[in-house]
Parts: sequence; C-alpha cells; structure tokens
Amino acid sequence: MNAHLYLRASTKDQDADRALASLQAFAIEHSLNVASTHSENISGTRLDRPALNTLLDSAKAGDVLLVESVDRLSRLSQADWSKLKAVIEAKGLKLVVADLPTSHMLVDDQGITGQIMQVINSMLIDLMATMARLDQEKRVERIKQGLENKKARGEKVGGKGRNQEAWKRVESLLKRGGLTVEEIAKLAGVGVATVYRIKRELQPA
Repeated sequence: MNAHLYLRASTKDQDADRALASLQAFAIEHSLNVASTHSENISGTRLDRPALNTLLDSAKAGDVLLVESVDRLSRLSQADWSKLKAVIEAKGLKLVVADLPTSHMLVDDQGITGQIMQVINSMLIDLMATMARLDQEKRVERIKQGLENKKARGEKVGGKGRNQEAWKRVESLLKRGGLTVEEIAKLAGVGVATVYRIKRELQPA
C-alpha cells in the first residue's frame, strides 16, 4: 500500500522535516511504501497549501495520507476543515495519524471492523482538529493581549527585542572610554549602528 507523507511547520524558522524520520520508520513498521513526501512551511490555518495540494492531486484511491499529528494537517476553521476532509474522502484516501493509534488500524483492517474503525477514527480526528483550531485561537488571543498590555505600559511594540547581554557589553565599553565606536562594535559583537543607538539612548534627556 502506498503512503504519502505530509509534514508542515508554521514558520521558516521551524523545521518542517523534523518528523520525517519518525514517519518513515512508521511506514516501514506498517509495510507501507512511501510513494511521496511533501513538506512546507506555512500556517495550518490556511486551506490553500501548495505542497498539500500537490499531494492530494497525485494520490490515488486507497493510498494512505500519513501525518505526524492532526495539528500538522489542520488548524483550520470548521468550514475549511470540512472542505479539506471532503477532498480527502472524495479521493478515497486513508488518513493515518502517527500519534493517533486508532487510525493505524485503517492500514490493515478490512470489512466490518475496518468500517467501524473508520467511523470512530473520523470522529476522533474531527475532535482533534477542533482542539487544534481552538488552541490556535487561544495562542493568537494571548499574543494579542500581550501586545495590548505592552502598549498600555508604554513599551515599544514590534521590531526586534533588545538583546540585554549585548546592551550591557556596549554600555560597559562606552563607560570605559578611550575606544572608538568601531572598536566597541567589534569587541561587543554588534553593528556600528547598534553602538550609536545605545550611545544615543544612554545620553541624558
């Protein structure tokens, strides 16, 4: 039986292929032939994902769509999750989730047992997709509240946060005196512009 691996991470700073080895090991353990692997760095809240679309276009009926966890496949709204699920079902794919043991039975079980497990598995995946979406909404809300709290305290919002260690190094070198801005930048491991900015902020108003 062919399996198509789908891996996703939200940002470019994260490794979308982090779970590749474990999914490949899962495929071997369950005698699955890895027909294709698709990974991308994109938000799970987006329905239109190039790598996922390519997988769904190329997979055949009876193939397995293998993911590490439900949230790697979906943090979609209820409406968008329903659309994605409908496409998977219309293609005749078996959605197998590595960290959801009940879904593993879809690889082997046939007949009435397989049909029963498919119903149970579908309900569990729906539940986990909902939980993934709610978790995403909570995270967004926490970030929003954090930014609002910073604004209320008069703190700067946006841009890079201050590197406290670098700031202390530059401040110490400035207080020592006798060094050029370029020398301070080199010793502190920062850019010249950073030294000028810190020097300006340390000056009394």
